[in-house]
Amino acid sequence: MDVLGIDVSKAHLNMVLLQGDSVARKSVNNSSSGFSQLAAWLKNRKVRELHACLEATGVYGEAVAEYLHDAGYVVSVVNPIQVKAFGRSAMVRTKTDGVDALVIAQFCRAQNPKPWTPAPETIREFRALIRRREALVDMITAEGNRLEAASAKEVRRSIRSVLKALKAELALLERKITAHVDSDPQLRQTVDRLDEIPGVGALTAMKIVAETNGFTVCTTSRELVAYAGLNPRHYQSGTIVRRGRISKVGNHALRKALFYAAMSAKNRSKYFRPFVERLAAAGKRPLVIITAIMRKLLVLAHTLNAKGTRFDPALVA
Repeated sequence: MDVLGIDVSKAHLNMVLLQGDSVARKSVNNSSSGFSQLAAWLKNRKVRELHACLEATGVYGEAVAEYLHDAGYVVSVVNPIQVKAFGRSAMVRTKTDGVDALVIAQFCRAQNPKPWTPAPETIREFRALIRRREALVDMITAEGNRLEAASAKEVRRSIRSVLKALKAELALLERKITAHVDSDPQLRQTVDRLDEIPGVGALTAMKIVAETNGFTVCTTSRELVAYAGLNPRHYQSGTIVRRGRISKVGNHALRKALFYAAMSAKNRSKYFRPFVERLAAAGKRPLVIITAIMRKLLVLAHTLNAKGTRFDPALVA
């Protein structure tokens, strides 16, 4: 079986194809047109059976992974730490996009990582709707800031016109999101279950479900915490030991949703008050407490979904 290593960035895909002793390289845009070029390249290389591998480094690799999976190829999405450790063991000292793609391909051939399965189509569509809503909210915020700074009459008129159109589109999109959730009983049940968690709310519940692909991206809560980039990062060299910061190598949109939920839980929730007071009494800084609540919210959401149970406020936070 041929092996394809893909180094993913926001704008480009750098790839190395291993066919026996042959090594071929290709770079395309990380877009639908780039995926078409990738398909044509694989066809020209007479690829039939393929194991493609890329690192789980956020949202930028999702589209190409889904594209290759839908094309019938085996796809693996692996932890970047595993690939980094493999590169070190192979004495790789150079870091470029091309070298990274080669290391990923060699890792895939040597380790044969388990196949990845994309989310069901209904969850993919839901995730796209939620992300589009976030983009519209960001655009409305940006235009609102421009309106505050603008003084020219025509400029203010133009901004108000754009804001009106954006807000109308946002309202339409939110109705479509609600209709999508209501059309799927399981999705509706999951959102309602998470909505009961203190600090979460319906919108945050939807974001958590969307960014975890309906809790299918990971099998354990520990893996999910790492996927969100909320796992602690440890550094040790000789007698120097640093710990306490989160890795931030993960899904930024999920972390953002959890951050605002944690802020609300910290300031307004009676359920989390004893937990917050314990951490504060131990001398933990406010941001450390917020991060701890973020982790607790995500683990709680995963547990409720896995067990199919509803939130019980009698449980100790």
